[in-house]
Amino acid sequence: MTEKRENDGSVKEDGYSKRLRVVAEGSSLSPTRLGFENPLLPLANTYSDDEEDEEYNGRRKQHGVGGGNNGSRMERNGHNVEEEEDDDDDDDDEGHDQGKQCRLIEVRRDCPYLDTVNRQVLDFDFEKFCSVSLSNLNVYACLVCGKYYQGRGQKSHAYTHSLEAGHHIYINLRTEKVYCLPDGYEISDTSLDDIRHVLNPRFTKEQVEQIDKNKMWSRALDGSDYLPGMVGLNNIKETDFVNVTIQSLMRVTPLRNFFLIPENYQHCKSPLVHRFGELTRKIWHARNFKGQVSPHEFLQAVMKASKKRFRIGAQSNPVEFMSWLLNTLHADLRSAKKNTSIIHECFQGQLEVVKEIPKNAMTEKKEIGDDQNGGSEHGNTIRETSKMPFLMLGLDLPPPPLFKDVMEKNIIPQVPLFNILKKFDGETVTEVVRPHVARMRYRVTRLPQYIILHMRRFTKNNFFVEKNPTLVNFPVKNLELKDYIPLPTPKVNERLRSKYDLIANIVHDGKPEEGFYRVFVQRKSEELWYEMQDLHVSETLPQMVALSETYMQIYEQQQ
Repeated sequence: MTEKRENDGSVKEDGYSKRLRVVAEGSSLSPTRLGFENPLLPLANTYSDDEEDEEYNGRRKQHGVGGGNNGSRMERNGHNVEEEEDDDDDDDDEGHDQGKQCRLIEVRRDCPYLDTVNRQVLDFDFEKFCSVSLSNLNVYACLVCGKYYQGRGQKSHAYTHSLEAGHHIYINLRTEKVYCLPDGYEISDTSLDDIRHVLNPRFTKEQVEQIDKNKMWSRALDGSDYLPGMVGLNNIKETDFVNVTIQSLMRVTPLRNFFLIPENYQHCKSPLVHRFGELTRKIWHARNFKGQVSPHEFLQAVMKASKKRFRIGAQSNPVEFMSWLLNTLHADLRSAKKNTSIIHECFQGQLEVVKEIPKNAMTEKKEIGDDQNGGSEHGNTIRETSKMPFLMLGLDLPPPPLFKDVMEKNIIPQVPLFNILKKFDGETVTEVVRPHVARMRYRVTRLPQYIILHMRRFTKNNFFVEKNPTLVNFPVKNLELKDYIPLPTPKVNERLRSKYDLIANIVHDGKPEEGFYRVFVQRKSEELWYEMQDLHVSETLPQMVALSETYMQIYEQQQ
């Protein structure tokens, strides 16, 4: 042990040696140097003095203390003392990195400030940034006022807030540990577990398996009741297109179950994947403090991943957003070994596409420099056949009538879903003009477990966007596809599963560029239908689902 000798021959211990002796003898430690008097300090001593920490950190390996055992505990003054590697203790206003510091943190159960915790003001849906420094490193939430502050050392914003406002209970938003400031000890009390569950909702595999059987309502702190999974989503300025997409995907059971267990995608480094998982767990959590969820963090991840193609404050199209989101999640989740993901397992089907191109169009194509995709000649046309995977099917609506009826009122045209599904029967011809004139025939060769249908309501010309108001008549249950489109013959010992039930129906109301979106979704536990528009959630009749201008639907394959 290192010793220092004074002129009179006496031995003076350095700070680290003295600390080891005091802890070993179980005697009380000298209080931390503070600029004020605190009667609790003799019961909650911590080492937050910067000079002592530098000396302590430089010598602990030399003395063999800790030995890399992160989180070891000792007894002192009747309380637990935890030795932890702390990388956020002394973040000052300049934000410089002081490296990981090992210090002794006292763990107590008898904090006198627990009754100041105010759960009504806690909201963990927003980005974890310090309200002063705007940094997302080592952020703590004040459990008294709900604000976020960085660090907990003597130069930190949380420490300063504890002195100025008299707010003493803080939770680390990453480690979920709770501390009392300015005293610095860690609080170990099971009464705070509900806050941890709201900060980071958790589900076991058994809970996930039973989630669709739950018929129990939950109660928020304000006394209102809500259904887990049927909570409203806050519209953060023109984000209803995101809300209806999320609410629809929450009804896809395998997708939801996958994201309820973070271990399923812990290898993935994509912030979008993890934010989508957090949002899924918050929507289905049964112990929320309030009956709605704000998708703010998810929207920030969407803005970054889409390079602001989809952003807060700009209305967009749920079909475009759904397509982008599913493809991006698949690209982030797929592994190098196999080019598949939970997205493709749920939604991917396959089409056989037959393209007939006039020879003169092919000649122009060759002159441009495009390669010809092998095909066969039939008279004046060249036929190309290919297999194409799909995640959603686009259905074309018949043009609305140009004239009014005899009563001088607008006719609201209607079309059965089966009529527009004929596009995929392998015989109906679809004319396309881009990238060149061609006649297309589509036939479904593999059905997905969940099929997404999109009605092409909007058409753009050089001046404005037009909306087709045609109503689509569709069945809510037992959509039998084999009656309307030819399907491949199933393999031996397999049955053809071609019957589907509707689980989500997105509709658009209003003018093309001024309207808004809402969604009808089914709650499986009771087979009830709910209408959801941002924060508004209400039960509705199944007959009402088909009376709106449907825009996108998700059907589930019957087992």
